[in-house]
Amino acid sequence: MTGIPDAQALHRVFDAAESCTVGIEEEIMLLDPRTLDLCPRAAEVVAAARSDAVKPELPASQLEISTPPLPTVPDAVAVLAQRRRELAEAAAGKGILASAGTHPFAAAEGRLADEPVYAAMAREYGQVARRQLVCALQVHVAVRPAGRAVAVYNELRSYLPALAALAANSPFHAGVDTGLASVRPKLAEGLPRQGIPPPLADLDALARELQWSARAGALTHAGQWWWELRLHPRFGTVEVRVPDAQTTVDEAAEIVAVVHALCGWLAQRHDADALEPPAPTWRIEENRWSACRYGLDGTMADLNTGIPHSTRDHLAGLLDRIEPTGRELGCSAELAAARDRLRRPTAPDRQRAVADHCGLRGLASWLASRFLARNA
Repeated sequence: MTGIPDAQALHRVFDAAESCTVGIEEEIMLLDPRTLDLCPRAAEVVAAARSDAVKPELPASQLEISTPPLPTVPDAVAVLAQRRRELAEAAAGKGILASAGTHPFAAAEGRLADEPVYAAMAREYGQVARRQLVCALQVHVAVRPAGRAVAVYNELRSYLPALAALAANSPFHAGVDTGLASVRPKLAEGLPRQGIPPPLADLDALARELQWSARAGALTHAGQWWWELRLHPRFGTVEVRVPDAQTTVDEAAEIVAVVHALCGWLAQRHDADALEPPAPTWRIEENRWSACRYGLDGTMADLNTGIPHSTRDHLAGLLDRIEPTGRELGCSAELAAARDRLRRPTAPDRQRAVADHCGLRGLASWLASRFLARNA
């Protein structure tokens, strides 16, 4: 994504014909086969892959794989599974692959990719950039037309903490149990434009914010609008960026299904004039902390009353509400698996159990062994 789009350019992409397609981007760790530490050879894997679906990321030990926009979650997940297999083949002889929000024991700072855009980030952010050894799962949903997309974006801000809690998968950092369910967001906060994004009146408002940021020297291209949720200026999608990377494809499928169905449900509520006004950012941030600290074992406060409810109960109620939309969109099985997640041990708990039994190196090995596994 290059340049800063104006309002006219944004309207062109957000008023395009296709609607409610879903696409996935995954950030993947490359590990040294002998030490299981992060391995800064991602550029070699990208070259071997020879695919537009495989790209380098800021850390030299990280890759991104992506799917095209597809009609259903099962379609997108099938492509994601294929992309993981292809990436493992490209990595053969160079490293092994693993997926989680953070590596369990790698040093806090790492080498950065030798790409012009990342070299510029290294000059600007220095040590903060070298600490971005974090991996996310990003879900794109096409919501049409533009006004509907903005309304869904504004309401979706309130649901980011619940999605973060469901997807929490990064309890360890730099060889230490952080005590958090998800440390990745706290590391990402070293960079600007992180966390809960601002509400927007319309696409013209987004264009003004991007152009102001460019004039201020904060952005050189729109891809640096790094919030946990954004309206993607080139793809014309509502992009949810809050989830930690998931260890298996099936775990990723659960998160993608919840996002797809939630966006569809919010779009229907917009059509029925039933959406709430945008919630205050600071209130959402309180729930965001609970998601980082406790994951599914925490509470979510009602954004109007402040009354807390169990995060598991909050998510169970949300799944009840979006299930009919998920059925229409073809992701009922994945939503059922997401509901099962509320009853099984959490991803942070499973990581801790493996680390207690096998140590942190054993945990890295376990994560790698699950990369191509199905059925979490």
